Amino acid sequence: MAYPAQESTLVGLCDGEIDPRRHRCSFLTNKVGGLPDWPPDVSPPAPSCARCGAPLTHVVQVYCPLGASSYHRNLHLFACPRAACSGRTDGWKVLRSQSLEQAPSRPDPAQGAPRPATDWCDSADDWGVEEEEDDGLGPDGGVEEAAAPQTHEDPELEVSSRLQDLCLATPPQLETLPPQQEAPVLRAYFVSVVEESDLCTEEDADLRHAQRLLRDYEKREGLVVVGETQNGGGEEKYEKTRARHGDAVFSGFMKKIALCPQQVLRYCRGGQPLCVSSSLSAAPPACPSCGGGRTFELQLMPALVALLRWTDSGGEAEPEFGTVLVYTCRSSCWSGSVLEEFCSVQSDPDQQLFT
Repeated sequence: MAYPAQESTLVGLCDGEIDPRRHRCSFLTNKVGGLPDWPPDVSPPAPSCARCGAPLTHVVQVYCPLGASSYHRNLHLFACPRAACSGRTDGWKVLRSQSLEQAPSRPDPAQGAPRPATDWCDSADDWGVEEEEDDGLGPDGGVEEAAAPQTHEDPELEVSSRLQDLCLATPPQLETLPPQQEAPVLRAYFVSVVEESDLCTEEDADLRHAQRLLRDYEKREGLVVVGETQNGGGEEKYEKTRARHGDAVFSGFMKKIALCPQQVLRYCRGGQPLCVSSSLSAAPPACPSCGGGRTFELQLMPALVALLRWTDSGGEAEPEFGTVLVYTCRSSCWSGSVLEEFCSVQSDPDQQLFT
């Protein structure tokens, strides 16, 4: 089943750092960094870098159910923690997981209510006491020979004693294996979502500051303001000249995100990606599970790079990129196992000026 394209673009914004002592996350949470949260019926995978084989670091978790579907749905993006790989497409992976929505369980009316904890031990004080007291005399009035006492061992003590007799030995093959390497963890932040159209009505100080920075950038990079309507109103017009770094696509990218430069991701399933350097040279590969086509769903934005910081300092440099484009199965097929989707990493053209 192919799902219709989304009409509006959603923008993800950083919404504060996640404190594990105060906040509890689940697969329903949109977040940056931290450890991935998988649905309860999904086996957690251990993705590794296709280039160097290192364990991948969790970068973004997005909860993105489809409107006409009965499944919970998540996208997890992972990146190689090594600087030589994080700026390349083969150093990233995007995994899709789904979980069937379940109605809250209700008690079966046919079954009686569970007995209180005290009901089953009402007769605890009667253990070992017969209904009719025995006077110790036999049938003929003589003293009956006492029967040998029966020993009743506690089942738990019996099991415990048996366990003490066992000798647990580590299999030889496990002793020779090296310890499993764990991927470093990024600091975690909540991600709030707003519609991009709602940002158009905001005229606060931050927006005016962003617009002023955009004008300065356009003048510096070769986009010059040539005129505007009378009385300063209306939309400014620009004469497109060649940017000094030679990439007009990047200039258009900056103009598009100027309305909200702090956005860390954009979501528009079935829409068009906002490329930072150039468009994809070819269509994304077909879904390996069902063979169907893929469609654009979301992308990570440059503002996210500033949030990517290790929880433990002193490691590799944090991942850097211009944008990460994510394409997923158009029919969102699901067979019960986590599926790998397609992503394409585009570097920031300005990074070449500093290398």
